[in-house]
Amino acid sequence: EQGINSEMVLSIVYQPQASFRVVAVTRCTGTLSGHTEAILCVAFSPDCKRLMTGSGDGTLRLWELATETPTFTLKGHANWVLCCAFSPDGKLCASGSMDKDARIWNPIDGKPVGKPLKGHTKWLTSLAWEPVHSCDDGVCRRLVTASKDASLRIWDAARGNVTAIMTGHTSSVTAVRWGGQGLIYSASEDRTIKVWDPTRGILVRSLEGHAHWVNHIAINSDHVQRNAPANAKEAALTPKQRYDAALGHDGVERMVSASDDHTMYLWEPAKGKKPLCRMTGHVQPINHVSFSPNGRLIASASFDKSIRIWNGITGKFIVTLRGHVGAVYQVAWSSDSRLLVSASKDSTIKLFDLDQGSKTFGKLVQDLPGHADEVFAVDWSADGARVASGSKDCTLKLWRY
Repeated sequence: EQGINSEMVLSIVYQPQASFRVVAVTRCTGTLSGHTEAILCVAFSPDCKRLMTGSGDGTLRLWELATETPTFTLKGHANWVLCCAFSPDGKLCASGSMDKDARIWNPIDGKPVGKPLKGHTKWLTSLAWEPVHSCDDGVCRRLVTASKDASLRIWDAARGNVTAIMTGHTSSVTAVRWGGQGLIYSASEDRTIKVWDPTRGILVRSLEGHAHWVNHIAINSDHVQRNAPANAKEAALTPKQRYDAALGHDGVERMVSASDDHTMYLWEPAKGKKPLCRMTGHVQPINHVSFSPNGRLIASASFDKSIRIWNGITGKFIVTLRGHVGAVYQVAWSSDSRLLVSASKDSTIKLFDLDQGSKTFGKLVQDLPGHADEVFAVDWSADGARVASGSKDCTLKLWRY
């Protein structure tokens, strides 16, 4: 009578949500001084016990997070430290500097490991470690560095020698990522993104489409490759299983690229050279892009003072996050993919709600002022407990709930 057909098939699309919730940070618990120039990069260790900062004063500092105190000052670079990263197993950390060298450090005792990695003819712009599941016996040894001299070099951190030099870009390489499917992705000011095979050191394919410099790239497995397992359930998995779980059921590694031409492209770089989608909407160059840890959202930070959120699978635009009154330099996701923190030229950090079921989706939750000058770098620890921000005012601030 009601016209209901029992043969109708209703397809219900469901997405697993994070089983834990990260609480929004609300207050600054520590202002850590020590650097004498602007802080240019911050990175949490995979186990979230330490923090590394690199600065314009040529030093890196390691901080103990439980006590919020400095443990070591890593001296050696002769110029600004532009990038730093912990190896995914947490046993080593690497830094790249304006002085053309990369250096490997032991985060436990703060001593340099081996000699500086020399070879680039101009300064380093970015570096990336090999993911744990691609390494032999799970020990991270290899890293790739990108430089203003348009080349990429793969180093063996244990021996301190270069294993491959990859040339092909015609201008400065701006960002590099080591994918989980045995490929390296590099973005450049020559308007291309190139896909490399690190074992043979050769170019696989070149992704073209941008009309200006490519500033930054991100892949949907960035979070899982960088951090230790978040809970006991994850710790029971092998690194390869964790990586496959992060990619989702279709098992495709997606990459997003951001450019000075105000647009972004979504790619499946392991499959082909055609972009899935072109993402337009920003009206100024885009500085930073980041996939949410579950891979379902992309955040892009731009000089037009806004952050835009996009669907991480289709590339469709979702919402614009407003609030900053200066260029947005960097964003960081909470590990449950429900919150986003952004660092800006306007000296504040802002926290936005991106829980897809909530009433305040896309709204500003917390405004965190405190820095005296532009905030260049921000990171959120994988355990969700802390946000760290580094600023031009030479201080590092730690934020908690």
